[in-house]
This record gives sequence, structure tokens and C-alpha cells, in this order.
Amino acid sequence: MTAFVRRYDSFRDLLQANAELAALLADMDATQRGERPMEISWVRQKARRAILQCERMAEKLNNIAAGRYNGLTAAVAAIAGRIAGELEQHGHDDINALVLPLSKVNASMACSVGGKNANLGELRNMLDMPVPRGFAVTVQAGSMLLLRPRGLFKNIYDQLRAIDPETPSTAREASKTIEALILEVETPPDVADALFSAWDEAFGSGDGAILAALRSSAIAEDGAQSFAGQYRSIMGVSRRRLLTAFKQVVASLFSEHALAYRSMHGYPLEATGMGVCCLEMVHAKSAGVAFSRHPVDLRSNCVMINGLWGLGEMVADGVSTPDVWLVSRATKHVTNEIVAHKKFMMTLAESGAERLPHIVDVPEALRDAPCLTRDQVEQIAALALELECHYQFPQDMEWAIDENGAVVLLQTRPMGIDSTAELDAATLDNVNPLFSGADVAARGVGCGVVTPLKPGGDITHFPEGGVMLLAHSSPSVTTAIQRASAIIAETGSLTGHMASLCREFGVPTLMNVPGATSSLTAGQLVTVDAFSGRIFHGEIPELLALASSPRQPNINTPVLCLLRRVAPHLFPLHLTDPNSALFSPENCLSLHDVMRYAHEKSYTEMFQISDSLSESSAGASSRLVCNVPLDLFIIDLGGGLQHPEYRSVGPADILSAPFRQVINGMTHPDVQAKGPRPVNMRGFLSVVGRSMIGDNQQKDGARFGERSYAIVSDRYLNFSSRIGYHYAILDTWCGDTLSKNYIRFEFAGGGAGNKQRAKRVQCIALILSKLGFTVDVTGDRAYARFRKYPKLEMLPRLDQLGRLLIMTRQMDMLMVDEESVQLYATKFLNGEYH
Repeated sequence: MTAFVRRYDSFRDLLQANAELAALLADMDATQRGERPMEISWVRQKARRAILQCERMAEKLNNIAAGRYNGLTAAVAAIAGRIAGELEQHGHDDINALVLPLSKVNASMACSVGGKNANLGELRNMLDMPVPRGFAVTVQAGSMLLLRPRGLFKNIYDQLRAIDPETPSTAREASKTIEALILEVETPPDVADALFSAWDEAFGSGDGAILAALRSSAIAEDGAQSFAGQYRSIMGVSRRRLLTAFKQVVASLFSEHALAYRSMHGYPLEATGMGVCCLEMVHAKSAGVAFSRHPVDLRSNCVMINGLWGLGEMVADGVSTPDVWLVSRATKHVTNEIVAHKKFMMTLAESGAERLPHIVDVPEALRDAPCLTRDQVEQIAALALELECHYQFPQDMEWAIDENGAVVLLQTRPMGIDSTAELDAATLDNVNPLFSGADVAARGVGCGVVTPLKPGGDITHFPEGGVMLLAHSSPSVTTAIQRASAIIAETGSLTGHMASLCREFGVPTLMNVPGATSSLTAGQLVTVDAFSGRIFHGEIPELLALASSPRQPNINTPVLCLLRRVAPHLFPLHLTDPNSALFSPENCLSLHDVMRYAHEKSYTEMFQISDSLSESSAGASSRLVCNVPLDLFIIDLGGGLQHPEYRSVGPADILSAPFRQVINGMTHPDVQAKGPRPVNMRGFLSVVGRSMIGDNQQKDGARFGERSYAIVSDRYLNFSSRIGYHYAILDTWCGDTLSKNYIRFEFAGGGAGNKQRAKRVQCIALILSKLGFTVDVTGDRAYARFRKYPKLEMLPRLDQLGRLLIMTRQMDMLMVDEESVQLYATKFLNGEYH
């Protein structure tokens, strides 16, 4: 008995490791499918924890079986080595310079200078396109700012660790603190010297009138993810303000909405890969954005150009409605022109000793005049198409018109395209919309209560499923964008940062809805039709039938790239047949294989040990005498039986709370058979046929020995029932500590054919799902889990499992079609057991 208890402790540890490993693999698989965000550091942590759980399972299996599975330990070590090799791979950075002139930068250098710098260098040097003078500050310089000052990065990391995803305000407070920490430190002298030298080389040391724009150029920015509007750009920077502006841009790595964006895309919060792009300010007459394809209407064969008078920030930020041109990709001529009424513009104006961006009135004569000539429009369109041809992907290009009327390019990046299927929205002749004719920035349908947001307002408590109402679009809403069922903005641009984010995350969005903020009221229920540009009062079922869930971006994020590298060593299951000669440690190629092998062999070993113990001398086990169709022996680990020394006990002797509840369910009067069970002849003949040809004895349905056993304590039960050709295993802890409570249930096998066995398991899975279990089905096996619930919720489910074990004994013979699955699941849930 002492030896058994020692082995059984290892068995329980193995089951716990199996459960934890299954949860780890499920988390990583959900991330791989785009269903759950995860940071790179978490992937590495979870992969290493998964390896530890596999090592634990191999160790415990050897403890149970006296070292007869040492080959599994070697297999785990081999798999762990392959995973470790993938986890340790990093991107290579072979550029040691702190600054580089744009003349020495190209698209291949994104890991060293960031996406924006790399693309601008490509435009200037490879395509000979018009780009302002300037230089690239490398990622190494940005990292030195964060890592050199004593204690700075530790303080930053401590702030990031304090962020609670369930409490958005913690991110806001951390962001403010981190920015203050960075602005307070002194720029490392070698970095400062490099910046000033690069400025003088690019712009000349004698001209104090030169102003620059310092713009973020993070490693992943302007690449597979746009990071549109997430980091900071500072206009009108003089030489004397260079270091302060540099620190402000690097600090924007940790802005509240940048942290939210990185988290949603699986980038580490502590990422330090920030370069900076320093460009001479263009004294722009007008500026804007060009998309080489229409961002929403995929059937359009046009380039879309948006522009405003003055600096282009108002277009990107969606503060004002821009002029719009559509240019045919075939003829290169304008096919449509919409000139907006432009009341305001952004320009540089005197502010003390500096010239800083200010919003001013547009001169009366220009308010209703196009900000571009037709020639300029077509020139910009031609550049956008040339970039698309070069990069082999639609481009999002920022442009400006300088004081001489020439086109200057400020950046290019891959364009975010709305891939939502285009649907014909319902006509709804009998329902009048509150608004119509809005611009569709991201297609879809959403319904919820109107939740207005003011500029700079608190969005940390934006309600899940609310309809976000904005005076103008803004990328600062990133932290709440995925909680919104739809977004409405009175003004905005389809080429702006927020429109790109909405398409990226699949959130239905309408822009340019005049009067929306004054007509729609907080708490009003509306349906947003972002196919036809309409807003309706209340819930419109005909439209909601077209709604789809917001999607997680599923592109080449660092997390997905890492998971794709390690996935072959984590998820595939090669060992499927326990009776095959290939079912061996040498053929374990993934952690999933190790889990399957150790789990299967552990039960085999414990069945053998328990069978031996139930046949041994008095006092080792007790036979249960009651009205259940099992030859059931009980092994008491302590506090499970009133008289563990008795060779025979009855239900009244059971002290174990979970076991007593299971037996109550099995002996419930409504469950006990009242005459012969119904038999479907087709299912019955299937069992007879399989038995006659020996199929059940040779495959995974092999007939089990009739002895079953329960290992019990006052709060614990491991119940293994073997009847005929199927087995069921129930493992549970049911006590007063909620966090420890769990139920794990496994059912497999049967005497009928494969289809009937699979349908019985489907029926069992349907029942358990309705009872609140998490259920996985593989072939004729069902795995169910119910964790961390109070004892009062655990006990009724254990009673139901007892009833289920009795009702489903020969159910496979009744499972002849899908209707049978639904019928018997419904009968069970309604308390009809016959």
C-alpha cells in the first residue's frame, strides 16, 4: 500500500502536468490562429514551461513504472533542444553607426534604421524620387538612450510590469511616468555628438533657419503592421531642440495607444527598437496621402488621393475633411474630384524663439478651391503606381507640395486594404435611416449603444460593444478600438491613420457624417451599416445578419513568425494508435506526442497496479457493494471511507465528498433501468459483427477487464470504470478552496462501429458542454474539464457525471445518425434516462 501511494502521487502529478501542458499548447495554438494576442516574451515563456511540463510527465511516468520509460526522457530532451534553437534565433543587426545619411540607406536596412527610414532611403537611392534632405538615427542610438542612463530601463520595465490588462488606466499612468523618466535623463554624449554632426552634415552648421521634422522609425513600423499614428512626429525642430525632440520621439514607444497596439499585435511591451527619421521641413502649400488602390472598394481601378492646404498632419489624423481625387490606374487621368470646404489648415508659426505647428484659418479665396492642380494630382498618382510596382504591394504614400509647386514624398508603407467581403445590404424600404451617404472607411455592420468620446477624453472605460461617436477620427482611440462594435466620425479621411486601423482590426466605420455628434445621444441604440453608409435607430435584424466578429490581424507579426518556427515541435500529433508498433518514445517528434504517450502509458500502468492491489491481502482495498453495474474496488488514501479496513463497504460508508456524489448519481432511481434497454438492431449487429471478427480485441476498442477502481480521499477522487469495450476516467478535487477545484473526465471506446462510437462521444460532449464543461473530441474519445468553481457548483456536476456513466453504457448501439445525438442529449438534460 505504501508503494502504491507513492506511485499514485506520481500519477496525480503526471495528470496535473498533462492538464497544464494542454492549457499551454491551447493558448499558443489560439495565438497562432489569430484568436488571442500574445507577446513574444510570453511565447518564449510558455514554450519553456511546456517543455518543463513534458519533462515532469516523463519523470513521473518513470516513477510509476520503475524507470522503464527512460527513452521518453531522451525524446523530451531532443525536442527541447530543437525548440530552444528556434527561440534563441534573433534578427541580425550588422550596422554599428548611430546615424546614417539617407544616401546610405535602403529597404534592406529596416532592422537597423526602422521602417520609415528604410523606405525613404529606398525612394531616394533606388528610385530617384523626390525626398527631403535628412538623415537616419539608428535603432542602436534609440536603444542607447534607454539603456545607458543608470536605472532608466529598470524603472521603465517596472512600470510595464505593473500594467494590468484588465485595468486600462494602469497603462495610461505607466505611459505618463515612463515619458517623464525619459525626458529627465541626459542623452548619452556619444549619441548627442552623432546627432549634431549628422545635422550639420545634412543641413549645414551655419544656417540657423533650417527646421526639421523628427518622425518615428520603429523596427516594425511601416511594414506588415502600419503602426499608423501610434508613435510621435515633431514638426519645426531647430538644432537647439534636436535632443529634446529625439527623446520625445523615443518616449512615444511607450505611449498609451502604442502599448495597446503592440499588445494587440503580439509585440513585446518592452520593445526598444526605435529609430528616428530627421527630415528637412517642407514649407508645404498643400499635403496629404495617396493610396495606390482604393482602400475599401476593391472593385475600383483607381488611385485615391486626399489633400488639404498646409501641412499634411490634418489629413493623417482625420481632423478635417480633405479634397478627394480618384485617378484611373489604366489611363492615369482623374475620373472624379470632390473639393471639400476647407476652413482650417496647419502651418508653422512663430512661437517665442521657435516656429511650431499651429492651426490657422484658410484664406477665404482658397476654402473651396482644390489644393492640387490636375497635373499635380496625376503626377502623385503616377508616383504611387511606380511605388506599388517596385514594392509589389499596394502603397500608402504621404506627399507634400513645396513652395515651388514641386511634389515631395515624405513616406511610403504597405497599404491596409479592407478584406471584408462586399455584401449587398438590405434595402429596408420601410425603415428610414437617421443618416445616409456617409463614407465607408471599414466595411461591416455593428449594433450597440452610442458612446460619445471627446478629443483627449478618457477611453479606458469604453464599454464592450459600444458604438464609438467622434467629432473627428483620431488614431489615439487604439486602446478602445477593438471593444467598439462600430465607429462613427463626423469628419475624417479614408486615407487617415484611424481608417487604416479600423480596416486592420475589422471594425465597421463610417466617416464624414455631419451632425452625428449633435443628433445621436449617449445610450441610444443604433445599427451602423458600413456597407451602404447608413445609420439606423434601434436594432435592425436584416442588417445584423451581415455582421461578423472583429478579426485579429493575421499577418507576419513577430509572434506569428516565432510560433511558425516552433509549431512543428509543439502541436502535431503523430502518435495516434496506442496499439501500433510506432507508438514509442523514439517516434515522439513534438510535445503533443510526448503528452499523448505519457498520458496513455500512465493509465496502462495504473490499471495494472490497481488490479494487482485489488486482488491483494485484506486492508489494501475495499469492494463496493451497491446497485451499480461495476466490479468496483475502492482504495482509500485517507478520509475517503468510514472503515477502510473492511473488505466490503456500502454507499453509507463513503466519506469522500466527490465519490459520494458520483455514486448518488449512478444509483439515482430515475437512472436505474426499469426493464430491458432499447436496442437499435443496426447498432446491435455492428457490435456482434465486430466481436465475431475479433476487431474489438485488436484495435483501440479492445475489451477491457471488468474490474474498476476508485482512489479516494475526503476531497479527492480518481474513478476509472471499465465496462466491456469502453472506459471512463474521472479525476477531481472538490474542496473549499475554489482555485484548487477541478473535474477532468475522459470517455473512450465502445463495442459498435467507428461511426456509432464517434456519435456517442459527440452526444456525451454535447451534454457536458451544456453542463458548463470545456470539451475536446478526437475520434471516439472525449476530454472534458471544469475548473476553479465553488464546491456547491462542483457537486451537482459530479452527480450528473454519475448518471451519465450509467445512461451511456450501451448508447453506441443507439447512435445511428445525427438526430440520435441530439435526441439523447436532450433526453438526458431533461432528466429522461431511458
